[in-house]
Amino acid sequence: MKPDITNKEDIRAVVYEFYDRIKSDPVVGIFFTKIVAINWEAHLPTMCAFWENVLFYTGDYEGNPLDTHRKIHLQHRTKPEHFSRWLELFDKTIDTHFSGPNADKMKYRAKAIAAVMQQKI
Repeated sequence: MKPDITNKEDIRAVVYEFYDRIKSDPVVGIFFTKIVAINWEAHLPTMCAFWENVLFYTGDYEGNPLDTHRKIHLQHRTKPEHFSRWLELFDKTIDTHFSGPNADKMKYRAKAIAAVMQQKI
C-alpha cells in the first residue's frame, strides 16, 4: 500500500514531479514553456506553499491564483480541455506515489479549484 501525503516533503515530491510532467505535455506544456516566462526557482516553492496551506492550513501561502490565471487566459485562452489535462496529470502524479485521505483531499481540492477558475476566468 502506498503512503498518504503527510508532510512538506511529500507535497514537494508531488509538486516537483507534476511540473516536470507538465512542461513536456503536448496539451498544457505550452502555458509553462511559451506563454508565461516562469521563474521555476520561485514558482515551485510557491506552489509547495500553496498546497501545504490547502492540505495543512499552514497560512504560509500568499497570492491570488485566480488573478494570475486570468492574466494567463488573456495571453492564451484556457479551455476546458486544458483544465482536464492539468487535472489528469495532477491525479496521475499523486496516484503514482500516494494513497489515502490527504492524497484524496489534494485531488478533490484541485478539481474544486479548477472548477472555480473555469467559471471565473
